[in-house]
Amino acid sequence: MAFKSLALLVAIASVFQFTWVLATPVKKTACPNSSHSAINAACCTWFDVLDDMQANLFDGAECGEEAHSALRIAFHDAIGFSTKGGKGGGADGSIIANGDVELEFAANNGIEDIATPLQALADAHGKSYGDIIQFSAAVAVADCPGGARLQFLAGRPNATLITPDGTVPDPFNTVDVILARMADAGFSSDELIALLTSHTIAAADKIDITIPGTPFDSTPGTFDTQIFIEVLLNAIHTPGAGLQQGEVKAPLAGLMRLQSDFELSRDSRTACTWQSFANNPKLMNQKFTAAMAKLAVLGQNVRHLIDCSEVIPTPATNTVPPFLPAGKHQSDIHQACAATPFPSLPIQPGPQQSIAPVPPS
Repeated sequence: MAFKSLALLVAIASVFQFTWVLATPVKKTACPNSSHSAINAACCTWFDVLDDMQANLFDGAECGEEAHSALRIAFHDAIGFSTKGGKGGGADGSIIANGDVELEFAANNGIEDIATPLQALADAHGKSYGDIIQFSAAVAVADCPGGARLQFLAGRPNATLITPDGTVPDPFNTVDVILARMADAGFSSDELIALLTSHTIAAADKIDITIPGTPFDSTPGTFDTQIFIEVLLNAIHTPGAGLQQGEVKAPLAGLMRLQSDFELSRDSRTACTWQSFANNPKLMNQKFTAAMAKLAVLGQNVRHLIDCSEVIPTPATNTVPPFLPAGKHQSDIHQACAATPFPSLPIQPGPQQSIAPVPPS
């Protein structure tokens, strides 16, 4: 436990060091055979990975289906960790290295669509699978307007453990089960809600296979707070032919609402944290950045990693403030946080609209 505490302190220190480096002018070294330059020459090869990834995986740096898939595999690979031992090795790429086993788990359904191209990228550039997964997640968030600029540490060794089934929380699990699993991996309830920020660019392909690409909020191509608003709206809509396991009625036509999101947004242990992000994108990104920095090094000795955060692009700004969707009103919000009222938000003009699915790339 002392080692884990030390590793966490080093990781936190690294985050602050990254912030200081970005704010302080420093000399960069030109990368060989490239137009890029780097503070740390050891990071130069990651610019080559970035160029390849943006062109051939993220469709020219689009915030699309592959972006949310990259965040999904980053979570599913890392969360197999347990502070008590006896489970997976954390953020080590085992979901790719042992894909013949782990990709067969029901919770990992559909992840092979991102695991396969990431494996090819890692092999082509001589990178570990743990590194390529966490790098892809950081790049994906940077490709989304309003996204955070996540830390990226390189140098994870290849996976040595196979992560057992049952370590990824399912959308049909109770809040008690989800919180217990996250606590076993070392995350608080507040950190869990911060990680669920990823759902703002997410869409469902496998919950109901008849309606692939169904988004979880009305702005799936933007990293914003809408998931924390719209999950609290009263239910009116059942997408597809009927409710599937892990799904509850949605607030807008064209949306899907996960049972786990619905219940976490209304549980007394998590409701106020959920609501705190609704009109505060800065706070949401701060908490998400910290939680992702922790997730990305689960099971790793950060003293052996190299800070290559400089390679991660700077995200575009989202200029649209948080809003209530057209046709909705403050009275449609389920007030779940007992401590403070839900913030007053502007309402989109016009009639209520159906949300389009996220198109496949």
